[in-house]
Amino acid sequence: MEVLTQLAMGFQVALQPMNLFYCFLGCLIGTMVGVLPGLGPTAAMSLLLPATFHVPPVSAIIMLAGIYYGAMYGGSTTSILVNIPGEAASVMTCLDGYRLARAGRAGAALGMAAFGSFIAGTVGILGLTMVAPPLVEVALRFGPPEYFSLMCLGMVVLTFLSSSSMIRALMMACFGLIVGTVGTDTVSGSTRFTFGLMELMDGVGLVPVVMGLFGISEILLNLESKIDREIFQTKVKGLLPTLEDWIRCKWAIVRGTVIGFLLGILPGGGAVLSSFVAYAVEKRFSPRAEQFGTGMIEGVAAPECANNSAAQAAFIPLLTLGLPANVVMAMLLGALIIHGVTPGPLLISEHPQVFWGVVASMYLGNIMLLVLNLPLIGMWVQFLRVPYPIMMPLIVLFCLLGSYTINNSVMDVFFMIVFGVVGYFMKKYRYDAPPFILAFVLGPLLEYSLKQSLLISKGSFGIFVTRPISAVCLAIGLILLIAPLVPRFGGRRPGATVESED
Repeated sequence: MEVLTQLAMGFQVALQPMNLFYCFLGCLIGTMVGVLPGLGPTAAMSLLLPATFHVPPVSAIIMLAGIYYGAMYGGSTTSILVNIPGEAASVMTCLDGYRLARAGRAGAALGMAAFGSFIAGTVGILGLTMVAPPLVEVALRFGPPEYFSLMCLGMVVLTFLSSSSMIRALMMACFGLIVGTVGTDTVSGSTRFTFGLMELMDGVGLVPVVMGLFGISEILLNLESKIDREIFQTKVKGLLPTLEDWIRCKWAIVRGTVIGFLLGILPGGGAVLSSFVAYAVEKRFSPRAEQFGTGMIEGVAAPECANNSAAQAAFIPLLTLGLPANVVMAMLLGALIIHGVTPGPLLISEHPQVFWGVVASMYLGNIMLLVLNLPLIGMWVQFLRVPYPIMMPLIVLFCLLGSYTINNSVMDVFFMIVFGVVGYFMKKYRYDAPPFILAFVLGPLLEYSLKQSLLISKGSFGIFVTRPISAVCLAIGLILLIAPLVPRFGGRRPGATVESED
């Protein structure tokens, strides 16, 4: 009953005109980002993060969250009509969605993707509403040792599920930890790796880093590759799936929603992995498995439900434990900290309007997305005709303005360019960015928890193995690190064949 009371308060916050506007704006931008191939929610959020610094925290997080789950909706439009995934989580939708469009059933495929996304997203938000408060009570028992071990486990899980080799992912995580330690030590007050530059006293900013890694690097990569976008020329009609479609997809929707929710909570799971797993599971359970890839409506419903459910579930560890499950959540963690809101067990009690306002806005955002995606499909298709020579200079301009206006510092622009070049070579040689970003964001928190733990134990590392929760987290992390060395399991990592979310 208390949850309903708090949720009602959240709706009072979310229904305020300004918050309602930012929710709509986030959903609109998210859908547009999902439709445009090559941009993705991470790049869009990094571009728009500076624009949220002068608005209230709850409005900023509502908009940024809307961009994330809105992109899950929009990605299906591109996958079905153009056979190019708007973002990585819609890769599996291409397999059957485009075949359905070629067979004259583009409307049914788009309709099932939209309705399936709405159902799965709503169930995911219900799960967030019901799971988060009890999880907070458990998390309140966590001390510095438990947080240190939990963050270590989160980074190991993300590297274990990485699409590249685990060694490369661990290298990226270590690189992120090193960059995260630049600046002033929060405990001793000493400066590290500043090279005498005053601009580095506060460390390297999150915004220049993510803008470089996901904005500038994407432009550099697209300059040397040509993407042929053949838009399927047909009149989209019959957006309401038939009764037979619903009967065939009922279990696909259920299985995709459950798989997405469970994998979305795990660090490194996210929308990408869940869509791959949901498609594989649906193909395994289907009596027409051999027809998958030829235009099966279930092949659209399962991955679309999974990625939308996972997008909502990813907020659970972020808002309750302060542990981001993927790179987008890491950016939201940085945004919350910039706005003076610390995610974690005390978020609900100290900032209830932020927590419940964001949760309530997701219910409203799901309805907005259903309205935006079905009647306006014709308009979204027109965005696909925007040529890259026009789009790319605009992205560069936004990156430059966003990096400079945060601190009015040319050094931030320099960092953005440097990390843009670094991100280009990372993508070129298949080094994943998510482990780097997660470690970069969690690095200061990880270090602070480590030093707090050692102060409590008077310098003894035994505190991490004598406390049960901490010991279990470290044991699981150690097993995941050793698993790739065992020939039987080394080549069977769940994320080994999944493309990274960036």
